[in-house]
Amino acid sequence: MRSYLDMVDYVLKNGQLKDNRTGIKTLSVSGYMFRHNMSEGFPLLTSKKIKPENVFSELEFFIKGITSKKWLQERNNHIWDEWCSPEIIPYSTDPKVQERMREEDYLGPIYGSQWRNFNGDGYDQLKNLIDTIKTNPESRRMIVSAWNPAKLDKMALPPCHVMFQILINTTTKKMDLIWYQRSCDLMLGIPYNIASYACLLCLIAKETGYTPNELIGSFADLHIYENHIEKAKIQLQRPTHPLPQIEFENFTSIFDWKYEDTKILNYEHEGFIKFPVAV
Repeated sequence: MRSYLDMVDYVLKNGQLKDNRTGIKTLSVSGYMFRHNMSEGFPLLTSKKIKPENVFSELEFFIKGITSKKWLQERNNHIWDEWCSPEIIPYSTDPKVQERMREEDYLGPIYGSQWRNFNGDGYDQLKNLIDTIKTNPESRRMIVSAWNPAKLDKMALPPCHVMFQILINTTTKKMDLIWYQRSCDLMLGIPYNIASYACLLCLIAKETGYTPNELIGSFADLHIYENHIEKAKIQLQRPTHPLPQIEFENFTSIFDWKYEDTKILNYEHEGFIKFPVAV
């Protein structure tokens, strides 16, 4: 996926060193827009291996509104292992505290909790979105927000991808998804975010009878961690391959969807690159 490597190249050439809460400086740029036409294939990175099962199980975790990281761990997904509710164990860079954070299960009212039960008040944003698509598809108000200022101090992490919006052309029967992301870890997080929102677009389109069209990411602080730079340069030199296709088996509804029923076909990729996580 050349558009991803273009982002890496842009940040390496234009980024400025910045401090942040992790203690590891980032090479950062402010503001970047990513676009992908879904007719070109499913946007799973090909310049390194991405585990689609991790992308899809985390998305199911969000859609179901789950806040226990054991659910992910039972599915061999360890994306959220390092974090937990700060109400139980306040965040710290101290190794002993971080070990306790790994052991704690509850993540607080993160993404899926806000999608399906906003502010703990029972308001189901995702269901409302689906209902609106079916009844008023030309609306420009089809937005789901994970950003809830009243609950930020209770979340394992304040949402990096803050909100997404669905836009539909009822003439062409095509659906676009655009998401806004405040903090964008280019080498580790963004490849997963792209694939996750692409899958979400496909699921919503399948649920409502539209064709997935454009996937658009609006990125605020787009950055490469200082200890990722050398491997980023290596990845930048790698070739890309034709994008794979996505297929859903036994689909009845987005609300009953299971990640195991999602298949990636013809995924050709370069080897895995391990980047350290900045906690």
